[in-house]
Amino acid sequence: MDISSLWTLQCMMFLLVAAGAIMKKMGILKAESKGVITDLVISFILPCNIITSFRVSFDVSILLGFAVVLGISVLVQMVSYLISRHLYNRKPDGVKKVLQYCTIVSNSGFLGLPIAEGVFGAEGLMYASIFLIPMRLMMWSAGIACFTESPDMKSVVKKLALHPCIIAVYIGLGLLLFQQPLGIAYEAVLACPVAAVSVLARMAVSALDRMVRAAGGCTTTLTMILIGTMLAEVSPRDLLDKNAMLITVVRLALLPAIVLAGCTLFHVDKLLTGVCVLLTGMPAGSTSAILAAKYHCDYTFATKCIVVSTLLSMLSIPLWCMTL
Repeated sequence: MDISSLWTLQCMMFLLVAAGAIMKKMGILKAESKGVITDLVISFILPCNIITSFRVSFDVSILLGFAVVLGISVLVQMVSYLISRHLYNRKPDGVKKVLQYCTIVSNSGFLGLPIAEGVFGAEGLMYASIFLIPMRLMMWSAGIACFTESPDMKSVVKKLALHPCIIAVYIGLGLLLFQQPLGIAYEAVLACPVAAVSVLARMAVSALDRMVRAAGGCTTTLTMILIGTMLAEVSPRDLLDKNAMLITVVRLALLPAIVLAGCTLFHVDKLLTGVCVLLTGMPAGSTSAILAAKYHCDYTFATKCIVVSTLLSMLSIPLWCMTL
């Protein structure tokens, strides 16, 4: 993928944001629409996207590469978590929560996969899918915990364990393990002695599988439009926010530089290094604004973080690609 293609991809996302903002300004999307779309995305669209992201085919010959990428990703999440817990302690509570979440969660699911495929090909896409697994888990555990407050640990664990996106992670792990559209259930369908039942059941399983994929494919469109409706409430002058610039530097420069230094020090394969650095250097996660709105946090500031970091990533991502 050349530089112009990278910029085209990100411009497409900004056009979706602009469409959401225009529809909000014109009154097509009412104030109450934001809550409806937020619930739809969190409870259905994102879970489908998470399930789809776990659909990875394994090959014995590349298991070592998977292990290396997975290990680096786990270390990245650990470093990100430590930074999120200590760097923003002097910030106001609402701003602090957003900064913590944006440090843990990037937009690598939306931007990272197509960019990894464009730069490194199908093999890069495969490794990028593995790299995202720990972030998915952190996204809906420690990430959710940035916004939620419960009186005791039992309540926190219960809230996280039953969250729709955490349930999607359970399903995704099952699919990853059994490598079938519905795992053991699919095997049972194939073993059914009644031919007609087997055919109908197989069609139903296939239809459900395609439905999940189709719904998950709407994630970028709906989330960008939703962010656009939030952006409509933000003055362009307010985008010049020092805290938004802080998270932009952390996400686009500090974290990928740490990964590049570590991979170089331990002589990690160039392809694996490239995938890990590129995926780490993605802008703030689009879900930060959605969750901030859902849990009555500062979603306006979250939108600033997304817009500023995504805008500047149009420069940083091509620079990292040329460096790698």
